[in-house]
Amino acid sequence: MDTDLMNTGELSHLIGARHISFAPNKGFSSVAIDSRTVKEGALFFALEGSSNDGHDFVKAAFDAGAEGAVVASSKLERLDLISLARLKQKDLIVVENTLKGLQDCARVYLEKFPKLLKIGITGSSGKTTTKEITAAIISTEKNTVMNMGNLNSETGLPLSVFEVRDHHEVGIFELGMNRPGEISEIAGVLKPNIALVTNIGSAHIEYFGSKEKIVEQKKCIFQYLKESDIALIPEADEYADELAEGVTGKKKFYGLSSFKDIERINALGLEGTEIIWAGEKINFALPGKHCLEDALAAVAIAQEVPVSFNAIKHGLESVKPLFGRLEILNGRTTVVRDCYNANPESTAKSIEFCDLLEWPGRKVYVIADMLELGDNSVSEHEKLGFLLSVSMAKKVFLFGKEIKASVMQLEDNGKNFFHTDDINELSSALDGYVHTGDLVLLKGSRSCALERLTGMLTGGAQ
Repeated sequence: MDTDLMNTGELSHLIGARHISFAPNKGFSSVAIDSRTVKEGALFFALEGSSNDGHDFVKAAFDAGAEGAVVASSKLERLDLISLARLKQKDLIVVENTLKGLQDCARVYLEKFPKLLKIGITGSSGKTTTKEITAAIISTEKNTVMNMGNLNSETGLPLSVFEVRDHHEVGIFELGMNRPGEISEIAGVLKPNIALVTNIGSAHIEYFGSKEKIVEQKKCIFQYLKESDIALIPEADEYADELAEGVTGKKKFYGLSSFKDIERINALGLEGTEIIWAGEKINFALPGKHCLEDALAAVAIAQEVPVSFNAIKHGLESVKPLFGRLEILNGRTTVVRDCYNANPESTAKSIEFCDLLEWPGRKVYVIADMLELGDNSVSEHEKLGFLLSVSMAKKVFLFGKEIKASVMQLEDNGKNFFHTDDINELSSALDGYVHTGDLVLLKGSRSCALERLTGMLTGGAQ
């Protein structure tokens, strides 16, 4: 069994919860919110979801080896959880709300590591790539921990916090949001020492109504900064001034002009970017202007840690594309797979990147729905239609129901296009059109799963 992270009694006391124990001095060595992932010695959090209630799986968690469970007081009697804990010789931590309980537990656990330098990253796009680049740089010189994948939510960030150990010097965490108040909640768990916003865009605007309201929510990452802490703000963002307003801590603007030692930037197309920095050549493999912006954000963080120039150079040169984020796949066609997610800003950047590429063959753009745009969906897809109509694509393939709003612009400008909301029809139409030497862009929201087309387009590579 792994070493205990905390004692359930100590944890209960620190968050002000009721502790019901049938095994004194019980500790836990991991945490879980899904009974199927419980390991021996885990603490199980019984979260209440829209379709499942974790309280219904407390017994399964105990049977799988959980030492205790965090449960809601309202469920104790109805589900007879005390009798269950007594029978299984387990512990219960009783709270009003188990999601808040998870966040409170993560907060007090993190407070056990006062020497840990905590870095928080948020933004409408680019935060995962920025986090990965930041970790690649800083981990060359310091023991580093970060949230894996995109575990950046109201549950994902608290779960990630429990990965911190005594030997870690720097923690790098991204913070996402799908509802008002979420950034504030999880920033309260992390309480970063260095906090960065990548940009303000239209991602998740369905939940907020306007970019101005998105600014209000995103800048909550600065809410817990002390005067000695650092807020990093993108200098070129149209909302930079609004992000900086009222921030406690040292405000610093970052961007290309803030790095005086960068002498030249050479775009290398699909091969990435060459950066000439203080006479040194750095080969950064992620292609596109927006990936360079993510790299500069990571460097801005790294300089505040601080780490050496050699760490920055080594880190930037070691980075490889993440799944679905401007991956370049070669085969029958060359595929630019940028379909992990999509919003108006990131889609425009992907199209611009492909438009500007020098390419001997045809360019084919496969564009799927941009979701979570709410009342802005029709207007944003109409704008996308115009963008595609004047693009360098020989033919545009549209996939989904929302993107039908793009069709009129393409028709009006005489652009060759195909539209369907059936993935098999899309695959068949593409298969019949593309040939060796084509460049194919795949861009769309995650649920559209355009990566399903990869094998057909490359002739095997997935």
